[in-house]
Amino acid sequence: MDTLKNKLSLLPDDPGCYLMKNKHGTIIYVGKAKVLKNRVRSYFSGSHDLKTQRLVSEIRDFEYIVTSSNVEALVLEQNLIKKYEPRYNVLLKDDKHYPYLKITREEHPRLITTRKVKKDGGKYFGPYPNAFAANETKKLLDKIYPLRKCRTLPDRVCLYYHIGQCLAPCEFEVTPEKNKELVTEITRFLNGGHKEIKKELTEKMEKAAEELNFERAKELRDQVQHIEAVMEKQKMALTDLVDRDVFGISYDKGWMCVQVFFVRQGKLIERDVSMFPMYQEVADDFYTFIGQFYDDPQHKKPNEIFVPEEADENLVSEFLGVKAFKPKKGQKRELVNLAGKNASIALKEKFNLIERDEKKTIVAVDELGKALQIDTPHRIEAFDNSNIQGVDPVSAMVSFLDGKPDKKSYRKYKIKSVEGPDDYESMREVVRRRYFRLLKEEQPLPDLIVIDGGKGQISAAQSILEDELGLAIPVCGLVKDDKHRTSQLMIGDPPRVVPLKKTSEEFYLLQRIQDEVHRFAISFHRNVRKKGMFTSVLDEVEGIGEKRKKALLRHFGSVKRIKEASEEDFRNAGLPAGVAENLRKKLDDNEKKT
Repeated sequence: MDTLKNKLSLLPDDPGCYLMKNKHGTIIYVGKAKVLKNRVRSYFSGSHDLKTQRLVSEIRDFEYIVTSSNVEALVLEQNLIKKYEPRYNVLLKDDKHYPYLKITREEHPRLITTRKVKKDGGKYFGPYPNAFAANETKKLLDKIYPLRKCRTLPDRVCLYYHIGQCLAPCEFEVTPEKNKELVTEITRFLNGGHKEIKKELTEKMEKAAEELNFERAKELRDQVQHIEAVMEKQKMALTDLVDRDVFGISYDKGWMCVQVFFVRQGKLIERDVSMFPMYQEVADDFYTFIGQFYDDPQHKKPNEIFVPEEADENLVSEFLGVKAFKPKKGQKRELVNLAGKNASIALKEKFNLIERDEKKTIVAVDELGKALQIDTPHRIEAFDNSNIQGVDPVSAMVSFLDGKPDKKSYRKYKIKSVEGPDDYESMREVVRRRYFRLLKEEQPLPDLIVIDGGKGQISAAQSILEDELGLAIPVCGLVKDDKHRTSQLMIGDPPRVVPLKKTSEEFYLLQRIQDEVHRFAISFHRNVRKKGMFTSVLDEVEGIGEKRKKALLRHFGSVKRIKEASEEDFRNAGLPAGVAENLRKKLDDNEKKT
């Protein structure tokens, strides 16, 4: 703490970014400030809510970078968060990949939905935050504009031709001019011209009715009705037809909710809701959010942005390179207020869920640390071995961060140096491999290691950590009862039983960790066994070596398809007739045995 106090006294009055580090030297939080001295000192003085107290309790050191302006600090903060991914920061890396409608750049173009935008010459329209709306719009356009549908041209016309949704370039000549005409019409439609197209179709419908061509009139009437159903459902609209995103915020009890309204062609088509803990001033946390929001390629910048009262529209404009406004009155102001109201409602609805989730995760982790008499184990890694009488021995490791699975850190291990069912040696091997690698790559170490087992497994892991690697990471063991349920928690050297209430959240957390690592290990072992069994079958067929094994997998694409293939399929894949016959016979015999 003396070192921190000395560094705090040397902080400058300039704008910039600061990087907070924990005891491992890992960056756990990145922030920005107009005045570095005031902001950084504020963390170590005054009272804070629980989540900020948790952050401060982990800080052992910090760095700072001075910038020439507040906007420069915003940009730098965004880049630092992307680089280090600190776990206390708002990381908006969600799995939302909004669909786009795309007209492909091909001799005979297609209209498709896609969630990936590439520089391939195609025309992209969107994004559509509502996937259902994207699919409905595509269905509508398919009925009106008969571009080809098949990915590769078939030998004969398909159903789409017969129902009038494809011009069938596979069998009939379709000129480039006709394709260009259809693409132009679809582009006009998706760029807001659906009202004009609806009017034109209505006129054609009335003309067809006058000519007593009732079948054609009915087709046109159905198209008009589809346009009304798909494109004109939205009643909330602005008359200027500008594409804009409208941001509303609400904040309470150290949390912020941001509601984004997507307005396209003047119509509110969908919304996005994000909620996250606050560690800075309201405006600063909003700037961090909006920077990361548009850094995601799924969120294309619109023509303009409406921001809430708390934000500086000039700063946002300079930061994002997009016109930002703070409407003062009228319908536009009402839209910002409505976004804020929705954010407030969402925040209130979520508070109960947040508190319940914190009890199961963050609070449970804190209580577990107290029960084990160690520092709060923010990152927990758990191991489990799996084998059947020593055959195909494997091990698996799962990682939990603040009580939640961190699946990108999960690891699988095939046991290499152990023969037979030796649980202790298997544990020594995987612990050695895991933490030797982390040390070599200078990766963050866990705060607690959980072993599936009792005294022997704990001692095996500790001998590697302490004697070979020189690490002092606490190791605890989970012992199961006769019904294979989590029963006891043990820690220490020699291991001692830690009393935990079986109704406590920390006990439930340990159960979830043990169940997850067991599931992960078992599923990995099953996959290894399946591959091994299949390989052994191929090995027993005369005439099939490594090259032919690889060729079969390359040709059929999967083990399942090889098993389902006929003798003729094997010959078509390049196997001699005798080898193909023997392989099919061997697979049939093996299937009867199982």
